[in-house]
Amino acid sequence: MVLNSDGKKKPLRRQTSVVSHADAGAAKPGFQARAAATKILAAVVDRKLPLDGALDHEHGNPAYKALQEDDRALVRAILNATLRHLPRIEAAIGGLLDSPLPEGARALQHVLAVAAAQILYLDVPDHAAVDIAVEQANHDPRSRRFAKLVNAVLRRLGREKENILRHIDSIPAMPAWFLDRLERAYGSDAARAISNSQLQPAAIDLSVKSDALAWAEKLNGLVLPTHGIRLAAFGGGIPSLEGFNEGAWWVQDAAASIPAQLFGDLTGKRVADLCAAPGGKTAQLILAGGAVTAVEQSENRIRRLRSNLDRLGLKAETIAADLTQYVPDELFDAILLDAPCSSTGTTRRHPDVLWTKGPDDIARLAALQERLLRHALTLLKAGGTIVFSNCSLDPSEGEEVVARVLADTPAIERIAIDPTRWPGLEEAITSFGEFRTTPDMLAVPAGFAPGLDGFYAAMLRRVA
Repeated sequence: MVLNSDGKKKPLRRQTSVVSHADAGAAKPGFQARAAATKILAAVVDRKLPLDGALDHEHGNPAYKALQEDDRALVRAILNATLRHLPRIEAAIGGLLDSPLPEGARALQHVLAVAAAQILYLDVPDHAAVDIAVEQANHDPRSRRFAKLVNAVLRRLGREKENILRHIDSIPAMPAWFLDRLERAYGSDAARAISNSQLQPAAIDLSVKSDALAWAEKLNGLVLPTHGIRLAAFGGGIPSLEGFNEGAWWVQDAAASIPAQLFGDLTGKRVADLCAAPGGKTAQLILAGGAVTAVEQSENRIRRLRSNLDRLGLKAETIAADLTQYVPDELFDAILLDAPCSSTGTTRRHPDVLWTKGPDDIARLAALQERLLRHALTLLKAGGTIVFSNCSLDPSEGEEVVARVLADTPAIERIAIDPTRWPGLEEAITSFGEFRTTPDMLAVPAGFAPGLDGFYAAMLRRVA
């Protein structure tokens, strides 16, 4: 018993815990994973934050870091599917709404997109995607009044899935600003082929120290025209594969392995790898016989490069420096400049790129690449060669940069790449003798993922 304010006794009421509907919904299995996916999607699309940073296990999004690994894997699958198909998902949702969502309903739009990606493109029970999306709407005061709308739209999406998929199949899976640039550069048909190719996850390719055929047999892989290995689909982690601990190979997309190979034998040559991390190209240059100096601006990236070379049992001089200010004690015989770029050729493995970058980024990076190339040429001996490359699909970051430098630098000439040295990739050699791969190239046998990253590479010689 307790006393009233007048001193009289009153009965003690039994205390009961009250759990709100929103709290109960948040406790549902799978809710936290979908909520994390929705938050990260908003960060990528609205705030232009890179997906890799959000999914970093140490420094990533707090909601993602709080999850168990199974749920983290689900978040990654949801985000990759959503970002790869976002224009189609938005069209599917828009087609089921009587009127567009209010301007301030961005959070709700992301909830719907995450659920729609599961229904349309992932092996997730429709009812789970729908129920948790409704709970997400109820959990957010801004979206609570739309909970019934979420339920109705997503249930209809599930019922009419096959018809909707056929209807949206003709919609390009890239944002309009980038598709327009591709069409101007490559033509409508090629642009559509590139757009469609990025809907599939990238293959896992390996570069090997030696004997690619033997390692392909050991790892159930395929030897590629780039002399690396493509793995068939497998369920384990990369470190579990034979040869990883021994440093017999490293992961490197087939296209990314091309620029370093253009030099051929580098025995006795003094070689610079500029913008060198994470070190795959550095390893190639070392194995080609070069005495390699690897330059990176970031100490963190230098540490990563050293760690990767240590696993491979390879040695290079490593320097942390601002490349625009870097001046070596002695000029180089060969230089690889794999320059920072918009990374639009890597959308199969980084589907966020087209949502975090824009035309202004491409223009800014193209200007940076030109500055870096012009400075790198001053580090080259007369008669020396330089390969300029990057993983952008946009010619303004590749062909146009090289054309401007050649036009006003008479001491430099282009070395044409011989297509006959690249059987299976002849279509990637341009009329100027430069490499230009696109993700729709490189057909492979059944059982292996086709394609490769979009890459540009040109080889130049200093003649005086």
